[in-house]
Amino acid sequence: MEKLLQNNVVYDYYEYHSEKEFEQLIVEQASQIFGVNSIYVDIKKRIGDSIMTIPDGYLIDFSFQADPRLYIIENELSSHDPYKHIGSQLLKFAISYKASGRKIKAFLLEHIIQTGIQEKVEENLKHTKHRNIDDFLESIIFEKPVAAIVIIDRSTPELENVLSQLTMDTDIIEFQTFKYQKESIYKFTPFNAEIREISESQTTTLRPEELNTVVVPAREEGFEKEFLGNNCWYSIRIHASMIDKLKYIATYQVSPISAITHYAEISSIEKWQDTNKYILKFKDVPKKITSIPLDKDKRGLAPQAPRYTSLEKLLKAKRISQVF
Repeated sequence: MEKLLQNNVVYDYYEYHSEKEFEQLIVEQASQIFGVNSIYVDIKKRIGDSIMTIPDGYLIDFSFQADPRLYIIENELSSHDPYKHIGSQLLKFAISYKASGRKIKAFLLEHIIQTGIQEKVEENLKHTKHRNIDDFLESIIFEKPVAAIVIIDRSTPELENVLSQLTMDTDIIEFQTFKYQKESIYKFTPFNAEIREISESQTTTLRPEELNTVVVPAREEGFEKEFLGNNCWYSIRIHASMIDKLKYIATYQVSPISAITHYAEISSIEKWQDTNKYILKFKDVPKKITSIPLDKDKRGLAPQAPRYTSLEKLLKAKRISQVF
């Protein structure tokens, strides 16, 4: 089992005693996991008539300030059967969601007013087109497809397989605890971390609403065979919030080339086999551009995983540090 070492102290991996214990910790750390501007709604309400379900909570996400979105939250332990428990819950919600929209709107509005966060919501709404909270809730519930976030202590291939069968876009957040006596260290990747970093950055002019391009690292064989040969790129993990925003894909060819060399317009984004990843298919053959090389005097800039930018910023860049 994993361990963490800090200041010569070994922290042991902690097994949660119950889902309730795990969920309570997620609620306590919600601002760290989802960002201070997003709103975690810790409320359990039964929805649906013929098919009923009770989500663990909801997230009103303001990672994109001008384009907020609603997510359902499922807090789970990996010891639960992903097929019977997690998959069943999400499927029931997907089936019940549209018919339960008015009920969801009513209890979200009640929660916002009764918990004293109305002022926070209204402050966030200044960056959107919405006149008031009522208009805002109408939009995120009825005009946009709902997505889900599964927060789990340990992701598994079985969970990926279950989520790949759902039409609803779903993100997975692994949240783990390591303990030494009464001290705890939490290990997780914050939700929409890269997007939030862009909005909070003082060194870039890029805004989250401008993101429309994903840059992927590629080795020579895969680049030649798939990107150039089959006009596609697959097995990419993409945030649910980015699915309807991506219009282009670019490749960073790893060493010895170490540069972004091509981009293509995306025609479709589809689930990839039995995983919670995606395949991006291109409208036409990729376009070669003037190479954008890795900075020689800076470390840690080479893309190790998919990263987001805008096509305009990418095409103006002279080196990698100017892309993101």
